[in-house]
Amino acid sequence: MRVLGASVLVMESLTLGFAILLAIKEQSTAGIIYGSIISLLLFLTAGLLKRRSGFYIGSVLQIFMIAFGFFVPAFFIMGVIFIGLWAAAIIVGRKGEAARAAHLVSQAEKG
Repeated sequence: MRVLGASVLVMESLTLGFAILLAIKEQSTAGIIYGSIISLLLFLTAGLLKRRSGFYIGSVLQIFMIAFGFFVPAFFIMGVIFIGLWAAAIIVGRKGEAARAAHLVSQAEKG
């Protein structure tokens, strides 16, 4: 779950970084600063996914990612896509961890 979540957060951070380049020509410095802060927080949160609080912070940052759509309108759609990827990473990650735990228990019983 941690690896999938970190992948999504880093992809979001990079995508937002490239969107900041679009916002430089069209938006005020407030949009650029907002995008830079969110991009940095997304990147740093990928390292916090070792703890449960990292997933909560990542979930809150998804909302801020959509809010960047007020500066670059395409990010309303991109934000929804990334929320879907974030939810999928959590759901698939939990199933993968459960399967791994079951596999380890079966290996321990055999050995």
